[in-house]
Order: sequence, then C-alpha cells, then structure tokens
Amino acid sequence: MVSRLILVLGDQLSPDVAALKSADKSSDIIVMAEVADEAAYVPHHPKKIAFLFAAMRHFAQTLRDDGWTVDYTQLDDAAPHASIGAALLAAAERHGTSKVVATEPGEWRLISHLNETPLEVTQKEDDRFVATRAEFEAWAEGRKELRLEWFYRDMRRKTGLLMESDKPAGDKWNFDHDNRKPASGSVDFSGPMQFTPDQITNEVLDLVEARFPENFGTLRPFWFGVTTTDARRALTHFIKGGLAKFGDYQDAMLQDEKFLWHSILSMYLNAGLLSPLEICRAAEQAWLDGNAPLNAVEGFIRQIIGWREFVRGIYFHEGPDYTSRNALGHGRALPALYWGGETKMLCLSQAIDQTRTEAYAHHIQRLMVTGNFALLAGIDPHEVHEWYLAVYADAYEWVEAPNTIGMSQFADGGVVGSKPYVSSGNYIDRMSDYCKSCAYSVKTKTGEGACPFNLLYWHFLDRHRSRFSDNPRMGNMYRTWDRMNADKRETILSEADAFLRDLESGKPV
Repeated sequence: MVSRLILVLGDQLSPDVAALKSADKSSDIIVMAEVADEAAYVPHHPKKIAFLFAAMRHFAQTLRDDGWTVDYTQLDDAAPHASIGAALLAAAERHGTSKVVATEPGEWRLISHLNETPLEVTQKEDDRFVATRAEFEAWAEGRKELRLEWFYRDMRRKTGLLMESDKPAGDKWNFDHDNRKPASGSVDFSGPMQFTPDQITNEVLDLVEARFPENFGTLRPFWFGVTTTDARRALTHFIKGGLAKFGDYQDAMLQDEKFLWHSILSMYLNAGLLSPLEICRAAEQAWLDGNAPLNAVEGFIRQIIGWREFVRGIYFHEGPDYTSRNALGHGRALPALYWGGETKMLCLSQAIDQTRTEAYAHHIQRLMVTGNFALLAGIDPHEVHEWYLAVYADAYEWVEAPNTIGMSQFADGGVVGSKPYVSSGNYIDRMSDYCKSCAYSVKTKTGEGACPFNLLYWHFLDRHRSRFSDNPRMGNMYRTWDRMNADKRETILSEADAFLRDLESGKPV
C-alpha cells in the first residue's frame, strides 16, 4: 500500500535532499514532473530548460535503478501537467494517497503553491546548505547591517575550511585584494569540461527545440553535464586546470574568451548534482597538496560558503515581497539590447552574446557590465530581475534575486550592499580589453563618441544625490562632481538625457 508521495523538484537532484532522506522505498512513491508553469513562468534560456529536464530524467532513472518507484511526467506526454500541484493531485489519485512530503523549494512562489495544493503537504527544510535558515536568522538578529564578511567568518569556523585551529589559514580571512588582476595574453585553461549528449539528453533537446523556439538563447551545441558523475568530472577538471589562476583573474574580462579560469560549476551545484562542501573540500585539498595558491582557493571557497549562503539567508530573511522592491524608483523598460538588439557598446554586446550562446556569464560581467548599465540607466529592477532569472542556467530566485535586486540594482535600499555598484567606463577598461575595440571612446567624457558609461555614471549620481551624498563610501565621487565646471556638468547631464531618450526610443546605442 502506498504511504506517501515524495516530491523531488528539478533543482533537488540529490539523494541527500531532505524529502528523499525521510522516505521509505517499500511504501513511498517519488513524484517528478516536467510542467508547463515551471518551464515558462519566465522565458528561460533553452539550454537551461534542456539541462534541467535532461538532469531530471537521468536522476529519475538513477532512483529507479536504486530500487525506488518513480512516477515521472514528461512535458511531451499525452497528458502533461500545467503545474507541480496538478502533477501531485494526479499522482495522489493514481496511487490512492493524500500525503505528500516535499523539500522546501527555493522560491516563495513555489512554497505558496505547495501550501495551497489541496493535499496533506509537509515541507521539510532544505538542509543541503551550510547555514540553516534558523542559524541565519539568529546571526542577523539585532544587527544594523547584514554584511558578508562577518557571516563568512562564521561559515569558515563552522566548516573548518581553511582554518588552522581557531585562526584562518595565512592569518587572513580574505585575500580579495590579490584577486583583481586584469588578464593579459592567452588563457591557458581549456574551459569547462564539455559532454556529448546521450539518447535521453538528445530527446530532451528535440523537445525543447520544438516547444520553445522563440526563447532567447542558443540551444545547440549542448555540452552541459546532466548527472552527478558528469558534474564531479567537471569539478575535477576545474580543480586541476583552472583553480590555480582563478583567484588572480576572477574579475577579468577578455574579448571572445567566455570562460577564462572560471569553474562553471554553479549550475550543477544549484541543481543538486554537486554539494557545496564537496566542491570546497576539493579546492582546499588542492591548496594542501600545493597545487593551487591560497588566494585562489580562499576566493573560490568564499563564493560558495560565503556569498552563496549569505544571499540565500537574505532571500528568506527579507520575505516574499523582496523581488518587488524598487528603492531608487527606477522605471525605464528593459531595452531590446538585453535580448540581442543592436548595440555599439562592445562590453554589453560581448556579455549578452555570450549569455545567448552559453546561458552563462561570470559575476563581473553580470554585476559590472549588464547590471551596472541597467542601474545607471534607471531600468525597472523587476524587469532586470526577470531577465537574469530567465537567461542563466544557474539562476533560481533564492540566489538570483538578492544578487540582482540587492547587489546589482540597489533596489532593496542597502540590505545587501552599503553602496550601489556603479562605475564609469574606467573600471571596465581596467579589467578588460573591451574598450580597445569599442565604437565609443572610454577616454572621451563628453561629445562625439563619449562612452555612455561615463555620461550615465554622473547622471546617476546627480539624480540620486539626496540619497547618496552622505554615504561615506561615495563622498569622493560627489566631491569630484562638485569640482567640475558648471558648464561641463550641464553638458554631461544633457548628453546623458539624450542617450537615454535614444535608448527608450529603440534607437541602437
């Protein structure tokens, strides 16, 4: 007799997920479903949809091979389901039970959906993270500011990673100062391990190609791994070939170099094919073995047990309204260039073309190119949020929203960051080779060919002066602005306004 239905979502593809750990092979049935709502609530990149469906199908087969009974619905079945709730109701009727055990989803939207499903649904906390939600709440309680550095140190102490007794390895918690070098010359890492699709994956590719032909993004060639075995091979490949230089060049950008020394493991980690501690311990071991320097390993580990854990805590701490926040009152529509429309700005075209082909861009491309431009141009942060959620293979709301609403767009008013991450073209020029080949001149501040980032930077500071002029981290910016000749300031603002009008009208900029 069937006891319960055990729900496994597409980003919970691990035998260690809470609902599965509590299940009984002899009486419980695993429910997995490819549903229309989850495939289309934003226009996901075709590679993202294909990755998740293929990984789900492979994981379901792994469960069957391990002796589980799996009730799996494909999107191309004769009677597919519109939603997770509909899939559960149909499975409940088929198997004669009303009891469901789920691992709590990483989106408020889905948590509410499960709560509203007319079955006896128990949601267990997702314990695949280093910090529980209760631990984050306890850490956050009473603090005037929630800042990564202090949280990260607690995660280091809890895990023991890069710790020597009660002190950090190298007598420093953070080696970020060493990790800001612009890349020069060729990249001596082959990039992420690439996999040849098998029959299951090819069937998914055909499905996605037929069902989502209009979605932004290139589906083929498709090289993502879709199993834990694949993901672990990709991890080993990165540890051996990319980690050593990851630290030095993690903020660098080069034309037509999509991956540099980055790991491209986040999509596997966020879907459950890898765990955070197995990744971090592999990196730590490389340092212990003398195969990677401490600055690279610390910077890599900080992204996982520091930043990733921190933003998850922020997402749940701030509540369901977080993605609707707009502290700066920005309302300009997301311009067509984000969907591949023509632009003369090489940094943006490089980041967006790469996003289109790979469903990937690294954190500086996201923060300081596409995100920086959106913030400077005053684009509606909810539209920016939905774009990031749609186009990247590693994007789920719990991790994407704090990075976008908070870190990138300052729409949360300073919950995540103490200042907005804005810069002129100088930062992009320092960290990349984009500006050398751009139609605009990064050295030109006004007039013909002036870099739009230069104009929009001062326009942003001017229009938000009442909010930021007293920010101690922004005082130098305003003092520089105030020292400019009044005529120059007027010219900058006038030219920025003209640029924004062209952007709004759809004129290629």
